[in-house]
Amino acid sequence: MKLLQWTQPTSGQRRHAIGIAGVLLSSLLTNMGMHSSAWAQSAAYPTKSITMIVPFPPGGLADIVARPVAEAMTRELGQPVIIENKGGAGGGIGMGVAARSKPDGYTVLLALSSLTVIPEADALLGRSPMFLLNELRPIARYTADPTVLAVRADAPWKTVKEFVEDARKRPGAINYGSSGNYGTMHVPMEILAQTAGIKMTHIPFTGAAPAVVAMLGGQIDAVSTGPATVLQHVKAGKIRVLGHWGNGPLASMPDVSSLKDLGFNAEYAQWSGLFIPSGTPEPIAQRLRAAAKMAAQDVKVRDIIQNTGSPVVYLDSLEFEKYVQADAKRMTDVVKKIGKVE
Repeated sequence: MKLLQWTQPTSGQRRHAIGIAGVLLSSLLTNMGMHSSAWAQSAAYPTKSITMIVPFPPGGLADIVARPVAEAMTRELGQPVIIENKGGAGGGIGMGVAARSKPDGYTVLLALSSLTVIPEADALLGRSPMFLLNELRPIARYTADPTVLAVRADAPWKTVKEFVEDARKRPGAINYGSSGNYGTMHVPMEILAQTAGIKMTHIPFTGAAPAVVAMLGGQIDAVSTGPATVLQHVKAGKIRVLGHWGNGPLASMPDVSSLKDLGFNAEYAQWSGLFIPSGTPEPIAQRLRAAAKMAAQDVKVRDIIQNTGSPVVYLDSLEFEKYVQADAKRMTDVVKKIGKVE
């Protein structure tokens, strides 16, 4: 058997080995420095104001929830949480901006349930996606209300049955407003139309508040929206609610029947929740999660949202993530049934 013999390395070999060791050590120190810097930044977070994108105009459910939540998170985080309304495309424009923002904890998103619909609609229409669902991380759900079918108080329909019968007699004559194609006001009306076998004309706006204003002004006949958006007008005698897309009575409108109880298999919930860009460092994500939870538990926040007709129905990050995934799966089928809407 031949024994291996150790030979003295040449000076060139020694210089080469030392060079490699130096590069490895430099890389190690650099990585340690980067991790140390990232950790330090996370530990110091936040050091400046945070932008909360609301992808709808002021006055709708997202805005109604966002403002007291932002105020409570400001107190908890010690830095201002500033609302930025970015409406359009059923919320897709603002959601896309949030999804593409730097994942450093200084941009968060207060979204509605259209978040799970828009990527499916983009795929159906064959257009470039405004955002992908996996680009946003769920942090906290605040509300989950069935939408309500609302008309002006002087409208000719006193019941859902009268509304549906008229729509059957005059296909396309009744028009309704929404926050945009495939948004949280468009989808439930299409679900009702499919279930009842009726045809209505869809007129999109930039958000719930402009659509409600248009209905009050007589430009459109009806809307499907969250109770919080119309409750003040109901109390003022300007709007009548015919039914809702939930199960059982509504806390804010206990006398209003569900569409299912009235014989229409139509169900839809408009939820609101906080999201952050995926890839946000975990220490920062957990800091925001804690602040979001504190906001949900804040008595002032709960009272403000409750008084608008949408009680807080909080879900923490992990439970909310499962909820969003399940909702996205259900909405895939709904969008396919609605089909292409340009």
